[in-house]
Amino acid sequence: MAKSFYHFLMKFRHPKPKDPIGHFANDAYQDHSFPKTSSDYHEISVYLELNGHYLKSLSTFDEAWDLYDDTER
Repeated sequence: MAKSFYHFLMKFRHPKPKDPIGHFANDAYQDHSFPKTSSDYHEISVYLELNGHYLKSLSTFDEAWDLYDDTER
């Protein structure tokens, strides 16, 4: 079974992130309500639209999702 999106995203965490996905990973880690077990694009995107105030642009999520989709599924 594939990793959840959250589990995949955590490999981009970094104390000094250099790109938007790194910032997203750090912020998602701090977001205790993030759907950590989900592998469903729609569920996560709706969650971020309603709760992802830390995400400057949903295009960062889309970019991270494309990487996830290409490597984990």
